[in-house]
Amino acid sequence: MRFTLKAPVSGPLVPLAQVPDPVFAAKMVGEGLAIDPVTDCLRAPCDGVVRRLHPSHHAITLETAGGLEVLMHIGLETVALKGDGFRPKVKDGDRVRLGDALVEFDPQTLAARAKSLLTVVVVTNVERVLSFTHCSGFVRMGDVILEMTLADAGAAAAAAVVSGDSALGEKLRIPNPQGLHARPAAVLASAAKAFAAEIRLERGAESVNARSVVAIMGLDVALGDSVRIVARGADAKAAVEQLTKLLLGGLGEAGADGGPSAPKPRATGDPDRLTGVSASPGLAIGIVQQLRREDVTLARYGEAPHEERRKLESALAQARVQLQALEARLRSEADPAKAAIFAAHAELLDDPDLREPAEQAIGEGLSAAFAWRTAFAAQADRLAAMKNELLAARASDLRDVGGRVLRLITGSEAGPIVFPKDTILIAEDLTPSDTASLDRTRVLGFCTTTGGASSHVAILARSLGLPAIAGIEARALEIPAGTSAILDGTKGTLRLRPKEDELRSIGERQLKHSERRAAALLSAAQPATTRDGHRVEVAANAGKIDDVREALALGGEGVGLLRSEFLFMERTQAPTEDEQHAAYSAMAKLLGPNRSLIIRTLDVGGDKPLSYWPIPKEENPFLGERGIRFLLDHPEVLRAQLRAILRAAPEGKVQVMFPMVATLPELRRAKLILEEERAQLGAASIPVGIMVEVASVAVMADAFAREVDFFSIGTNDLTQYTLAMDRGHPRLAPLVDALNPAVLSLIDNTVRAAHEHGRWVGVCGGIAGDPQAVPILLGLGVDELSVSVPVIPEIKARIRSLKFAECQALAQQALASGTAEEVRALSPEPKE
Repeated sequence: MRFTLKAPVSGPLVPLAQVPDPVFAAKMVGEGLAIDPVTDCLRAPCDGVVRRLHPSHHAITLETAGGLEVLMHIGLETVALKGDGFRPKVKDGDRVRLGDALVEFDPQTLAARAKSLLTVVVVTNVERVLSFTHCSGFVRMGDVILEMTLADAGAAAAAAVVSGDSALGEKLRIPNPQGLHARPAAVLASAAKAFAAEIRLERGAESVNARSVVAIMGLDVALGDSVRIVARGADAKAAVEQLTKLLLGGLGEAGADGGPSAPKPRATGDPDRLTGVSASPGLAIGIVQQLRREDVTLARYGEAPHEERRKLESALAQARVQLQALEARLRSEADPAKAAIFAAHAELLDDPDLREPAEQAIGEGLSAAFAWRTAFAAQADRLAAMKNELLAARASDLRDVGGRVLRLITGSEAGPIVFPKDTILIAEDLTPSDTASLDRTRVLGFCTTTGGASSHVAILARSLGLPAIAGIEARALEIPAGTSAILDGTKGTLRLRPKEDELRSIGERQLKHSERRAAALLSAAQPATTRDGHRVEVAANAGKIDDVREALALGGEGVGLLRSEFLFMERTQAPTEDEQHAAYSAMAKLLGPNRSLIIRTLDVGGDKPLSYWPIPKEENPFLGERGIRFLLDHPEVLRAQLRAILRAAPEGKVQVMFPMVATLPELRRAKLILEEERAQLGAASIPVGIMVEVASVAVMADAFAREVDFFSIGTNDLTQYTLAMDRGHPRLAPLVDALNPAVLSLIDNTVRAAHEHGRWVGVCGGIAGDPQAVPILLGLGVDELSVSVPVIPEIKARIRSLKFAECQALAQQALASGTAEEVRALSPEPKE
């Protein structure tokens, strides 16, 4: 059978051997040629389906009806442009005809920043081709450039059947800065072809042929992703060893072999001290135990579709019963409000985005287990890739539910693991189900190398009173079982092999901490007034009405931050104005006329997208369309929310606050919309504030103070923007400390400007609930602290133990310090 490829761009043809890239020149990617383009639009060289459009849009693969995979790569070393200069006209899965536009590109951008404009066109699965005939000279778009004689597909498939021993490689982290794009994928595929074994590359639940460049690229493996090699055949073990070594070495790519561009492992300077992010406060003394999960090998194909569907339905029904039992247990043993996590898990069992793909795959002959795992893993990976703590937590929930059903399908469901007494558990990750099922008479706390402080696992840990650390150094997974350790969930540290005097001291601290917490609960209703008469308000950060009820029971003096995005998440469409009004009104009534309800308008966009308001992918979402920028670009969303807030205002002491404000024009536009809606409703005016989350507002606080009624400082974002460190980054998170003098200086400037104009200032970020930070914040003049609900009694007690005059002196010392460590040394933890 003959097949031809036509020119996707106009220009002179260049043999692959002359392409200044060793991977393409050595034909590791495939057989074909290159074109030096004189046009600026890549078009389809044949009919086919878009198998893979690279996220950077510089490379695209078509699959023909006959099964050929045609890769087109625009320019050399253009993956580093990360999409700049490219405008895709198609997406994965699109069916295209010869000559259809695929990707427009800017030749000037590529010429200035890329190694070359040469556009490579290659067939990657060359085993499907018996012979190639190359054209030469100048071609116009649509001219024939390559003629092929195709091999019989059935014979090729039969030849690929392999039997023999299996080998499973170790899991490893990809060191390549741009992940496994075309060049490293080609090196891996070329190396795999040297072995007779069947070789696959696994990433999570996904597994692809390691000989296929396109398949490897389709895994979308990024820097730091966990993968491994699996092989079956006579030389399987040798294949796994060799390819694993290649992957660890970065497949020969610059910057991926431990060179200057490669990420450096975090070092604490003390091999017995590991750091992470505080997920749940508290101290635990115990013995390390590791939780390791064994991957289940699934049969790809199953019995008759009706039998496989029956297996899936049975597993879903059993999972629902288990989740109902887990919800009931949590309601009786811990915080009833947190039991709703498992009610939400049960809802996922009916999610059409999970069930429909699984049922369709079963109809195509796949086993129930394989179809279900593929469906939930794809959805979870999509959420996790959004780089947002809240959405990553939902990805964890999805994997939890998915794994539960998968174990029931395969019959591998086992009872809870029984750990020794005084266990400090170490795991790569835990699910909410794992956490809720832990025997707290044996497990005293846990550390995970993934996750964050806002995940459901962290929320459950706090509810259950389990100290926990998220994002701890990966070397924690190598700690031998039985090693003695002290887990400090408050500081986010794990201390190994402590000395006897340390253990004795910690034991005494634990006892005194319990006594102090009990005393704080008894006095929770008392005002937060320092020993020399300075009054500070302590309010709650809340997301729903259950948080408000709990805050009032613990002495909360209002809601300093209502995260209204919780009304919008985990839904298929936005809440209506009436639904929002009902939620805000209920909270306002519960708080009464004298306690503030500060409602932050919707804070999504960029790194926190919603499925029903799709936002284009951004190179750096933390600096993109989020917060007030999203709302101003979607004024209908803002107007509906402001109307709901204004309508609820008569029910209590309601105030509104705009997030992620960076410039005065943004604030003025938002205020104008608020005034327009207020006038239309004939409603009374309400106080207006803004979050201070970016340095521009803190630096220009004097100008902003003329236009608002109050400030609330979001120290989490303010710190990461000031220090240019992602607070969710597993290596950098321990360095993102809001007690850094640079951040304190911005807080000081904000407070001074606000007070000069008669405005008040609150802090709603993490350090508001940090006992070491409280005296410094008071000394800087902060008027309100809005904290996580469970710590309200202890923060109020902490304030009552202080003298305002001493706090002021301490704050000045902190401002004059050089590092966060020096500041923390100035402000020791409360005496036990």
